[in-house]
Amino acid sequence: MESLRDLLKTMPGGGKLRARAQEQLGELMREPKVRKLMDQHPELDEDVLRRNSNLVYQYVREHRNCESCPGLDRCPNDFQGHYTLLSAETVADELRLIDRKTACRKFIARRNEEQIRSRIRSFYVSERTLDSAYSADEILMKDRARSTAVMKVLEYIRRTKEQGLQAEGLYLTGSFGTGKTFLMSYLLGELAKSGYSGVIVYMPDFVEDLKAMFGEPGKLKETIDLMKEADLLVFDDIGAENLSPWVRDHVMGSILNYRMERKPTFYTSNHALADLEQHFSFTSKDGEEYHKGRRLMDRIGPFVEVVHVKGTNKRGRKDETEL
Repeated sequence: MESLRDLLKTMPGGGKLRARAQEQLGELMREPKVRKLMDQHPELDEDVLRRNSNLVYQYVREHRNCESCPGLDRCPNDFQGHYTLLSAETVADELRLIDRKTACRKFIARRNEEQIRSRIRSFYVSERTLDSAYSADEILMKDRARSTAVMKVLEYIRRTKEQGLQAEGLYLTGSFGTGKTFLMSYLLGELAKSGYSGVIVYMPDFVEDLKAMFGEPGKLKETIDLMKEADLLVFDDIGAENLSPWVRDHVMGSILNYRMERKPTFYTSNHALADLEQHFSFTSKDGEEYHKGRRLMDRIGPFVEVVHVKGTNKRGRKDETEL
């Protein structure tokens, strides 16, 4: 069987093709990345590299692509978010060039973000709220009026990272649009980085859907169990829901009874904590039931620190809608 070299000799223009191929191979051997590879592996010689020219070319090309990275979504490398690394190993007394795919920093960062995001489940809370990334300084400086509340949230995050899950959660109370939900979303995001799972629930919509789940016991149990077992649970805008005796006694009561003294629960509300008992005591079906409202409050009040969130209403203001 003829070799490619012999075949090129017999083809019209084959000599020129062969000369051009040798020229390109020489250029490849002079590439700074190739010279550095040879410095790192003195046992490599040009003969080994020439025999593996396809691997060497891919190695150089992918590193060039990374130097002018167009972004992870437009990565031109063969394996998105990865580049080729070469090393030399002796196998059966033969020196071989070994290639492996290595994840780039942007790929690792995105994977970490996805892992963090996967630890947080939301029910009827805007994904934009959860996905927004802010630094502690941005949250602190956006509205100086709420700085005391922000400092308490930051301190809670620090304490949990150092000591583990706390016995108490936080009850954030304040006027409309002062950023209570964003502060709780920030807390979930920061603690998810430390491996804690979290669930945030927008109460008015959640309660309405719970009523629809009454005929789906399997789905209802799965939802309640998820809220029981999450490391961190946030009831957002509690007190704004249209409560029924069943939701209060069999859903909220069950969840909070399980979590108290096990895992912290958090709340945001326009109601002061003391006013919440009145809300829980009245349902559209049974009217006033103070003892049942008190029973639920006994599973909330002793297990939270109340944090007053002051500030201006940011809803509808284009420059501050995100905080």
